Amino acid sequence: MTEVEAAHIVIETITQMAQEQRPLMLRVVPEDGANFWTHYPKADARDQFCKARWYYHVHAPGSREEDEHGHFHLFLHRTQLPEGLEPKVWPPQGEEAKAHVTHVIGLSINTLGIPRSWFSVNRYVTNEFLYPAEVMIDHLPDFDVDHTKEDDCVNRFVTAMVALYREEIAELLRGRDARQAELVAQHGEDGYEKASGVEVLSSIPIDLDAKIGGMDLG
Repeated sequence: MTEVEAAHIVIETITQMAQEQRPLMLRVVPEDGANFWTHYPKADARDQFCKARWYYHVHAPGSREEDEHGHFHLFLHRTQLPEGLEPKVWPPQGEEAKAHVTHVIGLSINTLGIPRSWFSVNRYVTNEFLYPAEVMIDHLPDFDVDHTKEDDCVNRFVTAMVALYREEIAELLRGRDARQAELVAQHGEDGYEKASGVEVLSSIPIDLDAKIGGMDLG
């Protein structure tokens, strides 16, 4: 998917959500509200063809920004990476880890259902198989969740957002690795874990109007 194609899909899906008066979060969480920390959907939204996935959750007040409703965590499955490629850091469970995924990026959504920021997280947050930034950057085009069992509008929106912001996500992943290197220098291997005391490693705000408004969509 090209950046221009992605921009058109983002516009289309946001317009559809507005016309149907069903903002993004109401397509993901129950209408009576989300339980804090719960994954929506429970077993994650998994693409039936490539195994990429997403889930959405809401942090409790005090552990999220005031204008944030919740955020997506977006993943590639290990089978989408070259066979035999060793992760930089393994989950403590090794091959017995429940989910064989690597975290691509987090996408924060405001209380109106509009994207507010991108962010990367420390390895322990999602218990991922951690791969270097350059590996993830090479495989950003492989992130595709158009074919999960969840809301089609949400699936297409999330896939298109990653395609639209590949350059920015690449810089966030490089920033993630640089920050992790600092933490490892301070804490050893605990730099990748909760003992480091650091959850978010890099972030940037999202301004869709500025992003799309500066593009030639003809």
